[in-house]
Amino acid sequence: MTSKPVVLIILDGWGVAAPTAGNAITNARPEYWEYLLKNYPATLLQASGEAVGLPWGKMGNSEVGHLTIGAGQIFLQSLERINREIAAGSFFENQAFLKAINHVKNNNSKLHLIGLLGDGGVHAHQGHLLALLDLASKNNLHNKTYLHLFLDGRDTAKDSGLVFVQETVETINKINCGQIASIGGRYYGMDRNNNWDRIEKAYGVITGGTKNVSDDVIEAVKESYKKGIFDEELEPISIAQDKDNVVGVDDNDAIIFFNFRSDRARQITKAFVAEDFEGFKREKKIENLLFVGFSDYEDGLPIEVAFPKITIENTLAGAISQAGLKQLHIAETEKYAHVTFFLNGLREDPYLGEERILIPSPAVASYDEKPEMSAFLIRDQVLEKIKNEEFDFIVINFANPDMVGHTGNIKAGIEAIEVVDKCLYEIVETVVGKGGQVLITADHGNVEEMINLETRRIDKEHSNFPVPMILVKEELRGQGAQKTNSELCNMKIRGALVDIAPTILSMLGVAKPEKMIGIDLQRTIGG
Repeated sequence: MTSKPVVLIILDGWGVAAPTAGNAITNARPEYWEYLLKNYPATLLQASGEAVGLPWGKMGNSEVGHLTIGAGQIFLQSLERINREIAAGSFFENQAFLKAINHVKNNNSKLHLIGLLGDGGVHAHQGHLLALLDLASKNNLHNKTYLHLFLDGRDTAKDSGLVFVQETVETINKINCGQIASIGGRYYGMDRNNNWDRIEKAYGVITGGTKNVSDDVIEAVKESYKKGIFDEELEPISIAQDKDNVVGVDDNDAIIFFNFRSDRARQITKAFVAEDFEGFKREKKIENLLFVGFSDYEDGLPIEVAFPKITIENTLAGAISQAGLKQLHIAETEKYAHVTFFLNGLREDPYLGEERILIPSPAVASYDEKPEMSAFLIRDQVLEKIKNEEFDFIVINFANPDMVGHTGNIKAGIEAIEVVDKCLYEIVETVVGKGGQVLITADHGNVEEMINLETRRIDKEHSNFPVPMILVKEELRGQGAQKTNSELCNMKIRGALVDIAPTILSMLGVAKPEKMIGIDLQRTIGG
């Protein structure tokens, strides 16, 4: 342990863009952030597309961002990996899918396709659903395939779901395979913060236990829009001619859950497959259910996995542990998995010498009600650990820019930035005062573009903008680029997220593993 820690601060959803009415960062005018830019070396990093293993031009996200940061390598992410399998044809020979199809045929039962509808590509992609419909058609399950869809409105425009539903209906009619059996917002079916009342509503509709029924899915979405309730919060509803003809998941059925990202898939999956389930009282427990997940949602879940997770070795956390150093990973609930599981290369268990602190996220319906979230609690814990000189390396995630950015509330976004700025001041000054070093960066953009410049409408999505990196230590004071926050967007991009792990290891005096392809950015920006 050392009195001079190295601290990595990840500002989740803090991208760099020109000043606009929708840029919460430049509108907030964060004083300490401005001070850091003027006095310490800074640069921009690429955090989207091929730089994080996604298709060219695809916006980054917290999962791939933290994975790339922690690995120091670029891996083909689930979206692109599955796209390539569809193109190659191997998708249609996937053994997990075929097992589900045979289960349906052998039991004369039904196939249910569950997942997020849209082209956001963060948790799922519409193209994968269409490929599953093609697979069902090829296997003569035309009248036995049912869709239970979650609308997005978070990684896509808030009211884009209607178009995606219309396109799906057109495909169903064209290939004469499938039927939409239920629909609802991701707010319910994809909760990850133990709001089991939300999951219960989604589960109830998917299993056919609801009185909320519409005979036309397109009209159901339109009616919700008229009430001012858009995609993300759309109340779960069954689609059937009447209440007597509702189709839900029954005994002996099969489910293919086509979300490939794990964090928002775990809770609803547990509701279907966990024997000792305590989230809520299941009015209907499904027996002899064959459940296929697109990925490994959580170790120990009794499901078939279509695309098992890749093995990632030689991570940042692993190298620090092998060097005999102590490390702390801290975040609030919304981003805890990202600074642990994803940052550590899809590893559930902590490394030797690694401690984890989970700060509960506030129990509010929407984070614009409490833009500070749990940032101050994180700050207090970190300051105590630094004071006690307990760790050589600390990684912190501040969720505010991303989670408040997703609400579309620009005023709340500005407040979130101001809160994080205050926390940065106390943490960074404390570390530097002890002779330590700080690297500040982000995993992807979001809060810098809360209004779409083309449509002038609220933008809740992530962005393709680069992210900042500031290197702070006493000997670098006064070596800043003398840039203001508003001018930061004009700087050159000199690296990518893959370079953060090698840089941190260099700051710690730990050798970079051979498999890491990133570079030490200290040599690039003046460290």
